[in-house]
Amino acid sequence: METKEPKLFRFRDNEYPCCASLTMGIIGGKWKSVILFHLMHTKLRYSELRKSMPTVTERTLSLQLKALEEDGLVKRKVYTSKPPLKVEYSLTDFGKTLIPLIQSIADWGDYVAETYSK
Repeated sequence: METKEPKLFRFRDNEYPCCASLTMGIIGGKWKSVILFHLMHTKLRYSELRKSMPTVTERTLSLQLKALEEDGLVKRKVYTSKPPLKVEYSLTDFGKTLIPLIQSIADWGDYVAETYSK
């Protein structure tokens, strides 16, 4: 009897045992999906993101933005034409493919909050 090797999913030099694991490897954690949610429909400066997520530390926000940028989901644009330096974050075309997923996650959170919170 022939044993079939399990299919591994690869993304950016990482291997994942299933497609759900790959998705959560990219957007999982406490802050990545929150960042993506805030960037779904607009560009935001670092300070605007920080204000919209008041409990995140600056270090964590910076690290999560960098990880999302490295994965190709978020782009960072630096404006140097005049001081002070301005940096904006927005979703890449690849990042925009996550909008239906992030919106579904947000909708489910609203549903849980309305239906099961007391």
